[in-house]
Amino acid sequence: MAEPEIPERFLEGYAHILTEVAETGRRLTRDELEARRTLGREAAEAGHQLRALVHRHLSETRAAWPRATSGAFTADAVLGAVDQAVDAFAEGFERAQRLTVRREEAARREFIDDLLYGRSDLGRLAERATRFGLRLSRAHAVAVAAGPEAYTESDAVPRSVEAALLARFGGRKILLTTKDGRLVCIAPGSQPDVLRYFAKQAHAATDGGQVAVGRPHRGPGGVVHSYDEALDALELAQRMGLDDPVLYAADLLVYPVLTRDRQAMADLVRSELGPLREARGGAEPLLRTLSVYFEAGCVAAETARRLSLSVRALTYRLERIHQLTGSDPADPMHRYTLQTAVIGARLLDWPAKEL
Repeated sequence: MAEPEIPERFLEGYAHILTEVAETGRRLTRDELEARRTLGREAAEAGHQLRALVHRHLSETRAAWPRATSGAFTADAVLGAVDQAVDAFAEGFERAQRLTVRREEAARREFIDDLLYGRSDLGRLAERATRFGLRLSRAHAVAVAAGPEAYTESDAVPRSVEAALLARFGGRKILLTTKDGRLVCIAPGSQPDVLRYFAKQAHAATDGGQVAVGRPHRGPGGVVHSYDEALDALELAQRMGLDDPVLYAADLLVYPVLTRDRQAMADLVRSELGPLREARGGAEPLLRTLSVYFEAGCVAAETARRLSLSVRALTYRLERIHQLTGSDPADPMHRYTLQTAVIGARLLDWPAKEL
C-alpha cells in the first residue's frame, strides 16, 4: 500500500531556516527546534511513517541546496542545521508514538480486565473486542499457565511464548496476555490446536509450569466462564495434588459435581474417614496411603513402590484402615465409598481443616 502524500505543512519554514543558516552560520533557535518537534508530533498523529518523513526532508534539502549554500558560510553549517532540524522533528515524532503506544496498552489492559472479570456492558464489550481481533459472538476458550514465579507482559517468558504463537499462527485471532502473574491465552473455540500449542510452549518456557484449559463458551460472558474454569482447574490441581502438565476443565467436571452439596460431602468424610484420626500419627499418613492406592489402580505392589514401603508394610496399613473405619479398601463394595470420601477430603482440605 502506497504511503499517503506528505503535506507541505510538515516542512513549514524548513527551507527558510536552511537559507538563513547559509547566510549567517547560526544554529537553530529554541523556538525553531520546538516548532520542529511539534510538526513531528503532528505527523505521527496523522499516521505518517518516520522513514518517509525523513526522506521528504532530505528531498527538500536537495531542492533548497543551491540557495542554502550561496551565502558566506560553508555547507558544514547547513548540514549541521539539517541534523538539528531532522533530529528535533524525529524526537517529536517518537514522543507521540510512545504516548500512543502507552494509550493503546492502557486501552488493551482495560479491555482485558473487563473481559476476564465480566465487567462493562456486554454489548459494548463485544464492540471493543473487534479492535483486538476477537468476535465474541463466537465460542472462545481460555488457557491459563502458572509458573514458579509471577510474570508480566514485559518479561522474557511471555515474550518468548508470544513469539512462538505468532510464528505458527500469525493469521489467527489470538489474544495473549498476563493476569495476576499468570500467562493467559484466548483463542476461538473452533481452534483447539492453538491452545494445545500454547500449553506446550508455556509449559516449557515456565520450567515445567502447569497449564489449565477451560471449555469453549459463546458470547462475551463465555470468555469469563472459560477463564474461571481454567483457574478452578489450577486450584483443584493444587488441592488434589494433580501433577499433569496440562489440565482440561472438561476432564475434571466430576470434582465440582462431588462438592456441589458441600455439607453432604463433609458428612461422608467425617463418617467414613473420621476414625483415622485415632491412628498413630493421625489421619494424614493413612489418607495418603488410600489416595495412592486408588491412583495405582488398587495394585498393592505399585502402591508400595510409590510410597517407598514394603508390600508387607502396605498390607498392614490397609488392614489398619479396615479396623478403624470398618470399610475394606480391597473390597469392591467398600471401595467406591472410600475413594469418594478420599476425593472429598482432598477437596475440603481435611484433616488440615475441621469440617
